[in-house]
Parts: sequence; structure tokens; C-alpha cells
Amino acid sequence: MPARRFPLLLIGAFLALYLIWGSTYLAIRIGVESWPPLLMAGLRFLLAGTLMFVWLRRRGVPPPSWLQWRNTGLLGVLLLACGNGGVTVAEHQGVASGVAALAIATVPLFALLFGLFWGERNTRLEWCGILLGLLGIVLLNAGTNLQSSPQGALLVLFAAASWAFGSMWSKRLELPAGAMTSAAQMLVGGSVLLLASLLSGERLHSLPTLAGWAALGYLVVFGSIIAFSAYLYLLKTVRPAAATSYAYVNPPVAVLLGITFAGEQIGHEEWLAMTVILLAVLLITLPQWRKQV
Repeated sequence: MPARRFPLLLIGAFLALYLIWGSTYLAIRIGVESWPPLLMAGLRFLLAGTLMFVWLRRRGVPPPSWLQWRNTGLLGVLLLACGNGGVTVAEHQGVASGVAALAIATVPLFALLFGLFWGERNTRLEWCGILLGLLGIVLLNAGTNLQSSPQGALLVLFAAASWAFGSMWSKRLELPAGAMTSAAQMLVGGSVLLLASLLSGERLHSLPTLAGWAALGYLVVFGSIIAFSAYLYLLKTVRPAAATSYAYVNPPVAVLLGITFAGEQIGHEEWLAMTVILLAVLLITLPQWRKQV
């Protein structure tokens, strides 16, 4: 369906992508104060995936084939278990929510590098964006926030690389149609995260606070079901460059929310790194806009 026939839906989808996904970093920060990180991430995706899967099946959507289950399972491990799970553990280890969002903004940089494995060639402008983004990563790691948590720094960069590799690989895999892809990914990714929680010995020593339950509910309904569905809708409706523009909108949203509601402190190095990384992402997406205008 042409996007112009649904302007309100289109605007709502962009707002969901920009504001909701940008706010999930703060929700994770609040949630891990009550929940073990892997357990919370696993419950988030297993609950969201179950709700979506049941709703889709009741509407007559066919279940994935065995091959599609395998493919979506692999993507669920890369995008959700390694990607979102890595961010959740990193924030539990003390990485500020805004800094975590900024690290995830490097996904387009990793995507271009992984594209080389499949023979995709980058333009000079894109290579400039990659080099500038690498400089931004160096500046980000020079800041006090990630220096105080070196394991967290490795985790958020690993999460960004996993998300980028899974996103690039997904273009070459047979997947279920529509929202069934995200439902199956969340079911597998959530199950893997719960297994990792069990094997790592995570324990819930006391009942989560009201804020902890609210954070989990927000991540399930808004962060997983609504925002992820909005992302899939935009991928089908608008240019890819527009659909992935969340990469340079989410970090400022996450930083401002973290400072306002969680009292997080962002140093000069992190502010400079944000400027450099967002500039790099803009350089990378600019050729896409030119090609598709």
C-alpha cells in the first residue's frame, strides 16, 4: 500500500520508532535494578513473541515452515539474544542508557563492513562515514562511562555488530511473511536468553519493584510488539534509509531521557563521540537517500 494513503499511520510508525525505541534504553536501565538482566530480556521477548504468535495464528496466518523456523531462530539469536541481550547485560554492569544507545548507533557502520562479505561495494562517502564512525567509537571508549565498565563497552559493541550481521544476513534468508518473522524471532531469542539465564546461575532474590514490573511491561508491549511492528511496517512502506533513520534519532532521545529521569551523567568525550558517530551515520545514509529520491 502506498504510504501516502495512510499518513497518520505513517507518522505514528515513525514516532514509535524514534520515541519508543529511544526510550527502551531507559526502561532497561530501570528494569535491571529489579530483574537479573538475562532473565528480564528473556521474559520480554518470550512474552511478546507468544502474544504476537497467538494473535497471528488466530487471524489465520500460517506458521513458519521448518526452514523458516531455522532461519528466524538464527536471526533471533543474533538480533535479540546477542543484540538486545548484550545491551541489557551492559546496562546492568553500569553502562549509561544514553551511552548504550550511542554505541548501538554504530550498527550502520558494522552493516557496511559486513556487506563486504557478500560482495557489496561501498562508495567513497560511505568509507568516509566508516572511518569517521570508528573515530567516534574510539572517543566513546575514551569517556569515563565505558572506561569504568570495560566489559560493558565490549558488550555494547558486540551487540551492535551482532545486530548488524543479522540484519545483513536476513536479506538472504527465506523468512515468514509479515509480522510472523518478528514473532518467531522473539520466541527463539527469548528462549535462548532464558536458557542463558539458567546456565549462568541468575536468581531472583526478591520480588521486583513496581517500577521493575512496569519496565518489563513497557518493554514487552511498547518496545517489542508496537515498535518492532512499526519498524517492519516502515521497511515495507518507505525507503530503507528512512526506515533505519532511528540510528541517529534514538541516541539523543535516550541521552536526554537518561539525564532527565535517571540522573545519568554524560561527559565531554561522550558528547563529542555522539556528534562524530551521528555525523558518520548521516554520511552513510546520504547515498541511500540520493539513490531513492
